[in-house]
Amino acid sequence: MENSPTTLGSKGLINKHEFLRVIIQCLYSLGYKKSASCLEIESGVRYKSIEFDLLESQILSGDWDDCIDTLNKIKDVKDDTRSSVLFLVFKQCFSEYLNRGDDSLALSVLQKRVPTLHMSNETVHKLAYNILALKEMELGKLDEDVISELRKRLVMELGKQLPPPIVLPERRLEHLVETSVTAQIDSCIYHNSQDVVLLYEDHCCGRDQIPTETVQILTEHSNEVWFIQFSNNGEYLASSSSDCTAIIWKVMDNDKLTMKHVLRSHQNPVSFVAWSPDDTKLLTCGNLEVLKLWDVETGTCKHTFGDQGFTVSSCAWFPDSKRIVCGSSDPEKGICMWDCDGNEMKVWRGMRMPKVLDLAVTSDGENLISIFSDKEIRILNLRTNAEQVIFEEHSITSLSVSIDSKFFIVNLNSQEIHLRDVAGKWAKPLKYTGHKQNKYVIRSCFGGINSMFIASGSENTQVYIWNRQSSTPIEVLSGHSMTVNSVSWNPKRPLMLASASDDHTIRIWGPSQSNKIQPAETST
Repeated sequence: MENSPTTLGSKGLINKHEFLRVIIQCLYSLGYKKSASCLEIESGVRYKSIEFDLLESQILSGDWDDCIDTLNKIKDVKDDTRSSVLFLVFKQCFSEYLNRGDDSLALSVLQKRVPTLHMSNETVHKLAYNILALKEMELGKLDEDVISELRKRLVMELGKQLPPPIVLPERRLEHLVETSVTAQIDSCIYHNSQDVVLLYEDHCCGRDQIPTETVQILTEHSNEVWFIQFSNNGEYLASSSSDCTAIIWKVMDNDKLTMKHVLRSHQNPVSFVAWSPDDTKLLTCGNLEVLKLWDVETGTCKHTFGDQGFTVSSCAWFPDSKRIVCGSSDPEKGICMWDCDGNEMKVWRGMRMPKVLDLAVTSDGENLISIFSDKEIRILNLRTNAEQVIFEEHSITSLSVSIDSKFFIVNLNSQEIHLRDVAGKWAKPLKYTGHKQNKYVIRSCFGGINSMFIASGSENTQVYIWNRQSSTPIEVLSGHSMTVNSVSWNPKRPLMLASASDDHTIRIWGPSQSNKIQPAETST
């Protein structure tokens, strides 16, 4: 084509030859060989470089001397890469010489060719030993079909190791498109869907992809609602209140909630709840009181923990749904692991162990994360007993762990939420601001697809939502009339969020196109 431009795109950033080459590669990989071949002829661009085409021909015909010469002449190949691919060629060459009984040529490769690669003696000896061992086992000589297959594998292996532009990385066009789509998703602050992203237009979600509108108000509690949490399967919501009760709510198919059980047994306000990983059991904790285990299906109390002087301040389940771990506000009690019958299995306590404010076990069961004495975070690896200790400058009020066990967030009374990695690789936390928190325990949570959002209550009656990549909130939800103490994002319904407030209500939030508010239905 005359006067054909060498670059494409409005900014001239795309090399036309490279672009055509990756298209041709894509057509071949998708099985459109005729179309790929036609495009090669029409454009004059070949998928395989001249160098690699020559190498492939030499390897398949067993022309080892020319193959080695070609590899040595290729420019812009790092020494270690060149040595690595030459070693593979020498290995194939050596084994073929032995196979046809030409031991002198095989020995020549081992003594003269391989040493030029500066490989370790151990590597060379291992090569010789492995191939000679196969020969001594008298497995029989390899026929031509087997040798041909081994040569094809060698070509494929060289294709993986040689750099561009000699060889294109596998499925290059798919990788480029996928990278572009991923970048668009990452820059979309409202992305909250697992639907396939269309290639026909740039991706951008609207705010209707996250819960921003009250769709239901639950009014069964007669006093402040302190804590809420959706079950792991997303089918239930549990709430606890200063009215000394906890309630289990059922999430219906139409996304409305109905009351399933009212749990009455505590003498003090119920400060928090915790679902077992299998969602068959629920723990409720009375404020400065005992811990109770309930059967979710029947609503009956199965066991009471802490009635022997262990004042529970926080608790969490292990992944097997058979063990729980509890922290005490009494420094002398420390942290205890119990089975569901109340048998003590393990205790962590020490002379200098401060009171436990909050704790969590990662969903993989690997780590126990504890909040001690206002400002101290300890991450104990339960497998290795290795421990990380992190200090915050301000008092911590609550802790929440992501579903994938990789991250956790803490609320601080400095009006910040800090996001940290469980592995401890980050030098500093990511920080989120905008909400109000000075005096009370405010709880936040992860939510949405891949836990890409953070939600939190606030002392100014509002609910705040952040995309994890931005420190400022993307949404501020109004509706409550008093402090919002706790929030919970449904793990299976990414468009459902719940909030609990001192105004005695629980609000269920949905996307902006949801139907008008409907009162909760109660069951007898």
